Amino acid sequence: MNILKSLFFKTPPAPQASGNKGTGELGEEIAAHFLIAHGYRILERNFRCKGGEVDIIARDPEDKSLVFIEVKARRGLSYGVPQLAVTPFKQRQISKAALTWLSKNRLHDTNARFDVIAILLHTDGQHAIDHIKNAFDQAY
Repeated sequence: MNILKSLFFKTPPAPQASGNKGTGELGEEIAAHFLIAHGYRILERNFRCKGGEVDIIARDPEDKSLVFIEVKARRGLSYGVPQLAVTPFKQRQISKAALTWLSKNRLHDTNARFDVIAILLHTDGQHAIDHIKNAFDQAY
């Protein structure tokens, strides 16, 4: 597995949400701020369709490709590193949603890739962020 060097990213203190849903929402907010700070343009968040969902859809500032991003956040490592939660099943769901989004927006011939942003949340706001570009290929 290609794991990039973790990057520590300071974000403004956010309200502490409880439970898995709160952790996920906080992780997505941190990921969006991280992407914007690195020049990405967010096109859509939380795109859902019958086949699956995509957390963030963005445009890469370097090569202008579309990026379908799965965000995984954890408050600790008791269940392992967050990026391991992007299972083959989850990859298929993201792929289906990406195809639906591309079709809906008539962008079939656009360069696209799948990234994962794994976040280990820390109470001091100094979160560890691992942005894994090209984390997986289109899955059916």
